[in-house]
Amino acid sequence: MRLLLLEDDLDYKISIKEYLESIDYIVDDFDNGEDALSAIYENKYHLLILDIRVPKLNGYELVKILRQNNDNTPVIYITSLTDINNLSLGYELGCNDYIKKPFSPKELKYRIEQLIKLFYSNDNSNKIELKPDFIYDVLKTELYKNEKLIPLTKKEAEVVFCLISNKNQFISIDKLRTEVWEDRYICEADIRVCIKKIRDKTSKDFILNQRGVGYKIDRKE
Repeated sequence: MRLLLLEDDLDYKISIKEYLESIDYIVDDFDNGEDALSAIYENKYHLLILDIRVPKLNGYELVKILRQNNDNTPVIYITSLTDINNLSLGYELGCNDYIKKPFSPKELKYRIEQLIKLFYSNDNSNKIELKPDFIYDVLKTELYKNEKLIPLTKKEAEVVFCLISNKNQFISIDKLRTEVWEDRYICEADIRVCIKKIRDKTSKDFILNQRGVGYKIDRKE
């Protein structure tokens, strides 16, 4: 798969590009938004990794232009601490995920894999139909039932994202801990409480579990 990387910090750009190429992604890198936008118009990218504060055309402006032109290529923002307070703007414009600097290559790898699995399944549709009678909006990363938005906390939304992106497969507690809690210690009971809260907001059949195996969310065929 071909990725675009927009980052004006030379050391960050080199380290990210080299790592992603080492795990078999094709990466085109740029240090300003105008050059990146031109490349997006000329090429097909499966995913965009964008720093927000870059010269000529910043990450917010770039995504705004793409979405206005009906380009729904998935976007991960890489942000500094000073960008976090403004991140709601990024989601409003149409980004799909973000990762905060400094980050480990492993964390970036997981986020790319999850987003690609989620976005490029189900015939490239932006809406994924889930059992029993739920809809997941890929671009907005929101869950609906009967066109009504289901309010999820940030961590609940990350659990749902993880389970949907691992299409119809049971995900173990350990994998949830790795992908959602980023290997930070959290006891199994707390993860189960999070699952229960999601079920309380959806239905008891929304998240399935198999003892000793894990959890999953089924898609409709």
